[in-house]
Formats: sequence, C-alpha cells, structure tokens
Amino acid sequence: MSRDKAGPADKSITAGSDFLQLDTGDAPPRGRSEWLATQLRLAISDGRLPLGSRLPATRTLATDLQVSRGVVTAAYQRLIDDGHIAGRGRAGTIVVATPLTPPTPQPRPATPTGKNTTADTTLFTARPGTDIFDSLRAAPARIDLSPGVPDLAAFPRTAWLRAERSILSDLSAAHLGYGDPRGTPALRLAVANWLARNRGIRADPQQILIVAGVAQALALLAQILRHDGIHQVAVEDPGSLGARQQLRNWHLDTPPIPVDPQGLRVDELRASGAPAVLLTPAHQFPTGVVLGGRRRRELMRWAADGGLVIEDDYDAEHRYDRPPVPALRSMLPDRVFYAGSVSKLLAPAIRVGWLLPPPEHHDALVAAKRNADLGNAVLPQLVLAHVMASGELERQLRFLRRRHRRRRDAMIDAITTHLPGAIVHGAAAGLHLMITYQAPVADTDLAAAALARGVKVQPLSWHTQHPDRPGLVLGYAASTPTDITEGIATIAALLRPHTGTPARHRTT
Repeated sequence: MSRDKAGPADKSITAGSDFLQLDTGDAPPRGRSEWLATQLRLAISDGRLPLGSRLPATRTLATDLQVSRGVVTAAYQRLIDDGHIAGRGRAGTIVVATPLTPPTPQPRPATPTGKNTTADTTLFTARPGTDIFDSLRAAPARIDLSPGVPDLAAFPRTAWLRAERSILSDLSAAHLGYGDPRGTPALRLAVANWLARNRGIRADPQQILIVAGVAQALALLAQILRHDGIHQVAVEDPGSLGARQQLRNWHLDTPPIPVDPQGLRVDELRASGAPAVLLTPAHQFPTGVVLGGRRRRELMRWAADGGLVIEDDYDAEHRYDRPPVPALRSMLPDRVFYAGSVSKLLAPAIRVGWLLPPPEHHDALVAAKRNADLGNAVLPQLVLAHVMASGELERQLRFLRRRHRRRRDAMIDAITTHLPGAIVHGAAAGLHLMITYQAPVADTDLAAAALARGVKVQPLSWHTQHPDRPGLVLGYAASTPTDITEGIATIAALLRPHTGTPARHRTT
C-alpha cells in the first residue's frame, strides 16, 4: 500500500515545518517520501545537518507537515538504508554519514616530541589586530600561560547552582520581563556592599550601573566622552592592548604615558595635555606595580584641575604579599569613573561587571547602556547577587588566593631554575607575572617559537606603544604547577642558545 496518500488536511492547504523550512507544497502529491528523503540528503551534504544532528521524531515531523506518519517513516528508512542516519533508541534518529562536502580540516594534535606542527605562529608576525585575542585563544596549545584568566576549574558550581535554585524557586513572573537598564536592584545593592567591604568605596546603589564586563564599561565611556568633546584618553605604557583597542574602536586617541616602579608618570600625563586617563592603579597591567602614594596625590591634583580618571580596578582582590591598596574612587568620587567585574573572581563567561561614574555622567551612561542592549540579562544578575550577599564570593576569594599563591610560587621557582637571567615583575599580586630578559631575541619571535612547541604566552611588546625591553606576560592562575614548570622549561630551552653566562635571577 502506498504511504504517500494525502490526509484530509492536505486537500485544503499545504503545511510546513520549522525544521529545514520544509514545505509540503513543494512535494509531488504521490512522491512525498522520496521528496522528504531528498531534502534530508541535501541538508546532510551541505552541512545544515552535520554529523551527530538529531532528526525530529517521525510523529512530530508528520504533524508539522500534515502528512501521515508513514510518509516520514519511509523517508527515514531510505536514509537508514543509504547509511546516512541511524536509529539510536531513546537518543533518537542521528545523522551518521559523512557530508558530501569535505569538512574543514581540524588542527592535528602535538607530535610526540611536543612540537605542535599546526600552531599558527603567524599571530606574532604582524601588528596585532582587533581580533588578535580571539585568534590566540583559538590557537591550539598543550600549556596555556595566557594572562588574565582565573582558575576556571575552581568555579564554585555547587554554590552557583544552589543560588540558581533559590532564585528560581521564589522568582515572580514579573522578574522574567525586561529589566532596569542600570541592572537589577538586588545586584546593585550587592555590588555597593562588596565595594564598601573590600575596596573602601561608599556608593549609593542607585549610582551603580551593571555592565557586560569592563570592556563594555570602556565602550560606554568612550561614547559619552566623545559626545562631551573629549577625543583623547591617555593610557599606561606598557598597558593593556585590549583596553587600548577598545578605546580606539570608538575613535579615541590613546597617547601613551610611561610607567615606572611607582606607577603612571603623572608629570608626563600633565605634559601630554590629555583630558582623561585610563589606568590600573591597584595592580598595573602588565608590570604589576602599584600606583604609589606620592603619585596618587599628584593624580588627585591633576584631576582636581579638570582631568578625568577611568579606574580599571584590575586584579585588586588578588594579592598575596602586600596589604590592600585603596581605590582611587574612594578619594575623589567626583572625578573618577570606577570599573570592576567578576571575570577574574569567578569566570569571564558570566560577563558581569559594574561601573560607578561621577554623578554628573550617570544619566548619559544609563542612556548609552539602554541603547546598547536594554540592560544585562536579569537571571544571572539575580544569581550573582545571591552569591555575593551570601558571603560565597568572599569564601571563593579566600580559596583562590591560596590556590593562586601556590601556582605563582611554582612559576617563580621554575623561572629561578630555568631562566636565571630573567627579571620577574609584579609577583606580589595578580594572576600573572611579567618577565624581561637580556637575550637578543624579539619577544614576538620567542612567543611564536613557544607556541610552535605547544606553550601559549603573550609578548610584552603587544602591550607597549613605545619600544621597550623584550619580555613575556605569563599567566599562572589557570595552569597546574606541573604545566607551569614544563612551560617555563620550554621557553628556557628556546632562549638558551642566545644567552651567555646566566645572570642572577631577580624579582621586582
């Protein structure tokens, strides 16, 4: 008996499915099974149904198409006979055939010698573009010593799930609608309390703006500053390439201001004539220096004379061998835009940060945030607020400090053993070390050679605007001590042919 006989619904209208946008109006009246099988084969061959895809249940697809279930069953059977799909019981019907179009070649694993023959070392041969960090993250490596990444394996999954269950169990339907573009009141209150307890900042929750990380904070600031006629934001040199790129993407100039062991040179800032400055005073990236007391007073005088300060409170909580450093915002609230996030405390994937602007700029920033995305997703904000209010974030920070300290010590020990001529910078706090060396090897060449051997690092020159000594920026928080030691040994092996008598290892 033919299974292609149309049902009553087929006599009046055609029907279709969201799945592959199938339309029975395109099918011949007595050839629907073959038509459907052909459509499925085409989708498999052109990649719309990649390997592992699950097809709809026959009853579901038949209902959508308004055909008998036998039409779909027969089409599926044709593809099973061809070897394109297979039934997997409760897992459903799965695509198992190789698409006719060849898939994109995947990177091969590292060879037994440890040399990664497919690493894209061209990342380091040109001036880094705006997508450089995306490309570097995608590059395969056995050992990743990239800076700026916390110990993601230590994410408090149990506490987060507990907070999610608590929030969802009491959540009203109204909370599932659009939220306040400034952020949920619960999270703004939790952030205000966190800043008061941990950063010495007294803030009204009404003045806090929840953003998608410090990156979005800089984007919003760039927009309102340009609107106010400001076209320059001075930056630290060396300083974060990513932050500099974000400002330049919004058409702001970023004149470099030198950094020395006391932090940003405020005299050079004043001489530059820049009306605003972005800096990381608690733990300067990448050198790790702290903005000294004298420099802070100089900066406050510069700001009092009309300058604007953007304070990226980078790595402020991650300290090991020194007392806490107060935030600039706590001393001059009318001239400081303060930005922070949980990217280094929990995980970058959460994409939650905060911005505390001077009162006169608050409304403009709220408008910019509203125009950007109508506000951060509400549910993650409520969960994070619960985690912060419960004290879980402080417990997580204490745990991370112990764990990160061990890994920092492992990296310093490895550098002492394998790179005795290197100078270590910024060891007292943070999630990374900066090293400089005397060998006549460009740091980009060294980073490329390390990546070819499966070790991912960032060259110091990426983060400088003026020529500087060669160096590397090495993250330790996300790697085990064993991997850290192996990674440093690999870098040392690459430098050894270019070094003379080893110098004494120093730490700054």
